[in-house]
Amino acid sequence: MKSKNLLEIYKSKTPKAYKNKKLNSANFGNFTRNDYQVFLHLVSKIGGVDEFGKYLQPEQLQREYILTAKEFSEVFNTDLSHSYTFLHKACKKLMKTSIVLEKPELSEIWEINVCSMAVYNKREGSITVEFTDRIMPYLAQVKEKFILYNLKEIANFGSLYTTRLYELIQEFKETGWMLKSLDQLRTVFAVGDKFKMYGHFKKKILTHACQEINNNYDMGLRFEEIKEGRRVVAVKFFFKQTIINQVTNQKTGKMTNIYIKPETRLKTKRKMNYKPPSSQGILKGQLSFEGLKPDTTSMKSLMSSFLSKFTSSKK
Repeated sequence: MKSKNLLEIYKSKTPKAYKNKKLNSANFGNFTRNDYQVFLHLVSKIGGVDEFGKYLQPEQLQREYILTAKEFSEVFNTDLSHSYTFLHKACKKLMKTSIVLEKPELSEIWEINVCSMAVYNKREGSITVEFTDRIMPYLAQVKEKFILYNLKEIANFGSLYTTRLYELIQEFKETGWMLKSLDQLRTVFAVGDKFKMYGHFKKKILTHACQEINNNYDMGLRFEEIKEGRRVVAVKFFFKQTIINQVTNQKTGKMTNIYIKPETRLKTKRKMNYKPPSSQGILKGQLSFEGLKPDTTSMKSLMSSFLSKFTSSKK
């Protein structure tokens, strides 16, 4: 029998990235695509919901997590031998890197260390990371203040810039458009002194990232330049909106949002030997991916449709 003093936590069966919107616009410095994927995979292990569907708060979250090369390889479609190398390099990068966050409300710029400990386990082929207390509030799942997506959604992207643009779009997925100043984009893409000429920035980052996203999703992503005179100062992106349906949680009486994202392009599925699973039992708000575990949650009511996406564990 389960103790009433133990918090019942439901973890996502499919790895999902949760990030505070401020962290979503942060500068991740010299992270490579692989470094960033390792970071996101570790972030996907954080959090969960209680039996009422309430997201856990920072003080309720664990700090230490383990990521194996096998796990990384399965999510990001990489060769297992390469995954060991990616984890080893990312382990060093995570310890040396601080994330730059702008705090306009305080007229301050913060630098926050990602983790206080990072260990590469040679025998197990894994890394163990302990996140800092300072970073945890930005990784917590606070309603209306974080973005959420399945890691498989970015697995086929070949560029870090594409991943970062896709994440920005998730913050505005309900509107169908997004406006960012050129300075904001340069910060998010962490280009530093590279691509000083807008023409190079446009070709190497904006055009390439939009094309790669459109190659993977039926999103119709495009952008327009906002100019002051002849100088480009901002970029406005247009894309298909994410459809939102609301259903009532019969247990709490509260409304729950179900998100329907743009479809994955079939040619991408065939290229990756993708075999779409049966749509039965898959939450409508998420893209359907191969490898979803069978429903093992016994909760009744409409909330079970939501919590069936989570696996029960004790903290």
